[in-house]
Amino acid sequence: MRYSVRSLARPLLENADKKLIKSKGEVNRLKILVCVKQVPDTNTLIRNGVPSIVNPFDKNALEAALQLKDKYGAEVTVLSMGPGQAAEALRECYAMGADNMVLVSDRTFGGADTLATSYTLSAAIRALGEFDLILCGKQAIDGDTAQVGPEIAEHLGIPQVTYAADIELNDTTLTVTKEQEDCYEKIEVKLPALLTAVKSLNEPRYPNIRRKMQANRMEVRTLTAADLPELDPARLGLKGSPTKVKKTFVPPVHSTGVRVEGKDAGEQAGNLLKLLSEAKITF
Repeated sequence: MRYSVRSLARPLLENADKKLIKSKGEVNRLKILVCVKQVPDTNTLIRNGVPSIVNPFDKNALEAALQLKDKYGAEVTVLSMGPGQAAEALRECYAMGADNMVLVSDRTFGGADTLATSYTLSAAIRALGEFDLILCGKQAIDGDTAQVGPEIAEHLGIPQVTYAADIELNDTTLTVTKEQEDCYEKIEVKLPALLTAVKSLNEPRYPNIRRKMQANRMEVRTLTAADLPELDPARLGLKGSPTKVKKTFVPPVHSTGVRVEGKDAGEQAGNLLKLLSEAKITF
């Protein structure tokens, strides 16, 4: 694989200059936010009766946050937008090791496309306070757009690196290995920043049974539209979505092919020509 190296700089938030790593073994507490989505556990359009799961790429993002927490010490907050049942996805993340759970939920947010979703989530992030690092999965397996993470970074005005396959922290700088189609790219980015995670970044840990029992007893903090007064109603939900799904359908199933028999290639060729002639296909 080929490698290239570049530096990424963008206007930063107020906490950009604080030194996270003071000396070896002495680190300021990182504040990390992980965006997660609850998705149906299926790769088809049939969703009735299908159980919901945490989006797999979001688990890679969470695992990256938890590894930074294990190594440097950090406070990890998981954030999701969706109906009340999405709280179960947050509880699973808590069982894996997250510290705080926040659900953004309001009927006003229903039907949002990626732009309206990222706008709402960015407002929720501002309301929660400053974060050193925001992590998202590279994409959700139900929409496959890979747009929400980068759009959040744009709304917040912070640097972003997508398709992170490796992360190294040094003071207020991250060195990220970005996965490309035919190579890897090394990118240096200053904190605060947003990264999106790919599957090869890590292997997500299993939930802890004790923490899972704790999570089931905990109240998930919920933010509604009333808690986010800065939001413009015209940019929320279906009303604020420039893209709309008009129709979903399963592609028609084509008939199977015809097996051309014959004891040798010559006979098979003759039989094929006969079939083509009967179908009135000429060359």
